Amino acid sequence: VQLVESGGGLVQAGGSLRLSCAASGRTFSDYTVGWFRQTPGKERELVSGISWSGHRTFYLDSVKGRFTISRDNAKNTVYLQMDSLKPEDTAVYYCAADEYLLRIEVPYGEYDYWGQGTQVTVSS
Repeated sequence: VQLVESGGGLVQAGGSLRLSCAASGRTFSDYTVGWFRQTPGKERELVSGISWSGHRTFYLDSVKGRFTISRDNAKNTVYLQMDSLKPEDTAVYYCAADEYLLRIEVPYGEYDYWGQGTQVTVSS
């Protein structure tokens, strides 16, 4: 499966962005999808994830109540709505997918497919 992220950009603190992860090549509805982010010198961290059915979700504690993940399997797309953005949310955001994960919150190395990343910059 091929993944393409979009929706990143520059926003002021308190603003919103919606990231999209569009998939092609396979039946996307079979895949668990995670949104990760990475800043220079730090390990890639899981920000949010959603099961193949959409019934289970995961959020990093620091984004709970501000970010919302959703998926539209008919459009082969997963979204990450990011509200009340903070400067510390600045990072490159990647979507990742895997067909066989039993849990969402696993190390990034266990996700098999990755997008190219999209930059999110939140100014103070």
